[in-house]
Amino acid sequence: MSFAFVFPGQGSQSVGMMAAYGELAEIRSTFAEASDALGEDLWAMVEEGPAERLAQTVNTQPLMLTAGVAVWRAWLAAGGEKPVVLAGHSLGEYSALVASGALGFADGVRLVRLRAQAMQQAVPAGVGGMAAILGLEAARVVEICAQAGQGQVVSAANLNDPKQVVIAGHAEAVGRACEAAKAAGAKRALVLPVSAPFHCALMRPAAERLAEALATVELRTPEIEVINNVDVAVESDPVRIKDALVRQAYSPVRWIETVQAIAARGVDKVAECGPGKVLAGLVKRCDAGPEAVALTDAAALEQLLQLTRGQA
Repeated sequence: MSFAFVFPGQGSQSVGMMAAYGELAEIRSTFAEASDALGEDLWAMVEEGPAERLAQTVNTQPLMLTAGVAVWRAWLAAGGEKPVVLAGHSLGEYSALVASGALGFADGVRLVRLRAQAMQQAVPAGVGGMAAILGLEAARVVEICAQAGQGQVVSAANLNDPKQVVIAGHAEAVGRACEAAKAAGAKRALVLPVSAPFHCALMRPAAERLAEALATVELRTPEIEVINNVDVAVESDPVRIKDALVRQAYSPVRWIETVQAIAARGVDKVAECGPGKVLAGLVKRCDAGPEAVALTDAAALEQLLQLTRGQA
């Protein structure tokens, strides 16, 4: 069986999200390593919350990277085979790069903490916004954003599945786009409770800070292919990987095409590596071919392990 691993980003976090993995040693040791890298107890944060603290992007980004890598390490420790390809949604791309061997884990944790801080500081509170447009073709949403800008920024930020597009930009422009989308037949247009307008042109100052940080971080050629968000491409040159990460900060996450690229490799199953089922749901709705599963607990991890060994 040919399979791929994908890593979730912001939105999949929850208090106690690692409890379902039981006593897997790799979970606690990975959180301890991340805590040492940041000088902060991430395990206590994820166990005790509150949810509002986990939702702050400066906490969410290192927590979700740590969670994804912890489950990845648990998979390998259990004797799991390496997948044919990796990908991650937004922040999850950093988890994928760690899993691929391209990015050191401690470097990755510190890098996404800085990324989060830069994104938070790039746009003053209340100036930016994001919204999910449901039930409207992606191409139509892109057209609506172009018309709703009126001198402000609003654009597609996450192309998640054929009928779900998240938009981002100036709050007023996002509001105009939401109204236009509903008038055009969208089932819903939901303003999202986020702290910054991710993956749009307003994030260019954050990208500049990220570029400076990446210049000091060692990246290696991935041992497993990673499909990136910004170009839906696989890069082996560390310089090109860094460039893609910088551009990712202010460019849309092309998830539909990413799933299609995974399917084009003949993959039978896509496993979401980490807590939550967001990406598994998106993969299913993209209807590109591969079956999607979510490794949300130790039992799901064991089930996939047996399946890849041909025992289930």
